[in-house]
Amino acid sequence: MSDPVNYRDWIGRQEVAEDTISAGPVWGLQDALDLDLAPPKDGTPVIPGAHLCYFWPHAPMREIGADGHPERGSFMPPITLPRRMYAGARITFQRDLKVGVKATRTRTITDVTEKTGRTGTLVFVSLREDFADKDGLCIRQENDIVFRALAQPGETAPKPAAPPAKPVWRRTVTPDPVMLFKYSAVTFNGHRIHYDRPYTMNEEGYPGLVVHGPLTAALLMDLCRREKKERLATFNFRAQAPLFDTAPFTVNGAPKEDGKAWAIWAETPEGGVAMLAEATFG
Repeated sequence: MSDPVNYRDWIGRQEVAEDTISAGPVWGLQDALDLDLAPPKDGTPVIPGAHLCYFWPHAPMREIGADGHPERGSFMPPITLPRRMYAGARITFQRDLKVGVKATRTRTITDVTEKTGRTGTLVFVSLREDFADKDGLCIRQENDIVFRALAQPGETAPKPAAPPAKPVWRRTVTPDPVMLFKYSAVTFNGHRIHYDRPYTMNEEGYPGLVVHGPLTAALLMDLCRREKKERLATFNFRAQAPLFDTAPFTVNGAPKEDGKAWAIWAETPEGGVAMLAEATFG
């Protein structure tokens, strides 16, 4: 019998990738988000969230797992729990990342923690991503990824929290398979829960195609762009309930009491919070 894997041995693992910030991917994201913006050209700052359209993960088909992601055990720990979810992130926009430049992304696993929750064993992976050009760091994103078992028959999800405030900004988003496919394509995300309905419903037990966590975050950041019209400085978000392609949802914003930050959130069709974020500007 082989020795059990110590997931914490993966802490500190690092991966560096290089890419050119070309116009095509950010233009594709603008299309997927249905933005009325001019086609990007060299020197144009990419819109918030577009940094995830580069540095695609490369793995031949023989190294792809059942869920469509690259098999675990090389960069990511070999976690056997089947359901992978994007729990949230903290993003700092230090400088603009611009179309036409050569850039690097340095990914570092900063923590791996195994816990027991209401639904059983959970493994949390903290992953830092630094996006830089020749002049230094542009964007830092610290991600929280959680792995868990599949939902059991009869298992019910907790009721989502109520919205944090009365919205000053509000926009309705109607997700559909084409939007989800375009976002998967432009970020080279092979996770089958976003485009393969039979797999999503029969294997992972969801009621429909799942809206990507980063897509929801991109829609929230776009709400800031539309309404605030100031440069984002930080954007921290946490997923609280899944969204599906079965019904429209809303993205919302309201100023916080301190007057410095804004509460930004996505609201489920039933009125609960699906993703809660805080944005600062300047």
